[in-house]
Amino acid sequence: MPDSEAFIERLAAENHEFHNLREEHRRYELELAELNGRGFLSPDQQWRVSELKKLKLMAKDRMEALIRHARAATHV
Repeated sequence: MPDSEAFIERLAAENHEFHNLREEHRRYELELAELNGRGFLSPDQQWRVSELKKLKLMAKDRMEALIRHARAATHV
């Protein structure tokens, strides 16, 4: 099995969809951190936190699927 970090970096460099998903995931993480750092969240902000968590999970799930597919392709 290839080195995981190197494999992921190569996948990010070679696969446009994976690269975009990774960037989206990072943006969601940063926005979540900013919102969670506040002492009080309005109902709209609470909704946004919930939405960001869902979006982040969907991006991660898709990235994991791409990683599995790429690993399977390297073993063929």
